[in-house]
Amino acid sequence: MKKLLIATTCLSLVMGNAAFAQLAALGTPEGEVDIVAWPGYIERGETDAAYDWVTSFEEATGCQVVVKTANTSDEMVALMNEGGFDLVTASGDASLRLVAGGKVQAINTDLIPSWSKVDDRLKDAPWFTVDGVHYGVPYQWGPNVLMYNTEAFGDTPPTSWSVVFEEQTLPDGASNKGRVQAYDGPIYIADAALYLMAHHPELGITSPYELNEDQYAAALDLLRGQRQLVSRYWHDAYIQMDDFKNEGVVASGSWPFQVGMMQYENAPIASVVPEEGATGWADTTMMHADAKHPTCSYLWMEHTLNSNLQSDLSVWFGSVPSVPAACTDGSGMQTAEGCDYNGMADFDRIHFWTTPVSACASQGECVPYYRWVSDYIAVIGGR
Repeated sequence: MKKLLIATTCLSLVMGNAAFAQLAALGTPEGEVDIVAWPGYIERGETDAAYDWVTSFEEATGCQVVVKTANTSDEMVALMNEGGFDLVTASGDASLRLVAGGKVQAINTDLIPSWSKVDDRLKDAPWFTVDGVHYGVPYQWGPNVLMYNTEAFGDTPPTSWSVVFEEQTLPDGASNKGRVQAYDGPIYIADAALYLMAHHPELGITSPYELNEDQYAAALDLLRGQRQLVSRYWHDAYIQMDDFKNEGVVASGSWPFQVGMMQYENAPIASVVPEEGATGWADTTMMHADAKHPTCSYLWMEHTLNSNLQSDLSVWFGSVPSVPAACTDGSGMQTAEGCDYNGMADFDRIHFWTTPVSACASQGECVPYYRWVSDYIAVIGGR
């Protein structure tokens, strides 16, 4: 972990050297591309025949898509560290760690004709761009929503994250204790910090990822109190859905993917971005430094921007396309109304995941990510 801290704080030095490692030209497709991805991110029609953005790519390029799903950013980083993969759909709490560790390479955007279509708000985002060097291609983005059971909340849906952080009686007359969940990942400390930003301004938190010792201690205290309410710390989307359907869970931070899947099954589920705002993810397709299939990797990155993928994935996952035109150009199922529903206008209300580092911008020194890892394990363990 000390190596991670040193590498992250010296990130610009790594960038300068790695920038020269960009692929200069595409070669002959190698016949395969191996991708680490979030569940539901790469579909070939096996779950629902209507959602398939892999088959057309394979037919056009001869590159067979092999997918390994990962449930957390830490798992993605571990898999990329092990090697054997070409690409990863990394969230912001993983992307800079991968760059700092030398596990991903700079991207030559000249080899991606559709780069110009990317949302201008994402093109130079700091979670994958450093000193003007891009280390990936934006994929999709969205908020970590508050998912809730409509039968438990009735005519008074939740408007605050307090329903998962503070013990209270819910509209159905029962306590929330034992009926809520929290995310099983150290980055969830930022959700507690975001809640404190709104309800304890005296702490002076300006970014939920940049916490001094006092701010960090307050976030941990909030999470220790929440531990008494939580029935499960979730990281598997499908297990969380089962808990909502069968185990009496009524509220949790979640992804729009789970919300959409359960609504498709007519479960009594809805979601909201509460008054405090939300943390969120802006995922980037990043290429391993030692990718064995670089041409197929570049062809896939282009495919993600110039195909039905952006549009249909937005519908399937409940996310927002990194190519705004995908909301209206008829390339797939998504519409302008659908993009609005998924949060297109919420960009400025979302605090996107990024890797906490000691040399932070908002104040002199912040608690780095390796501390988040060990301390959140302690919180989950009741310490």
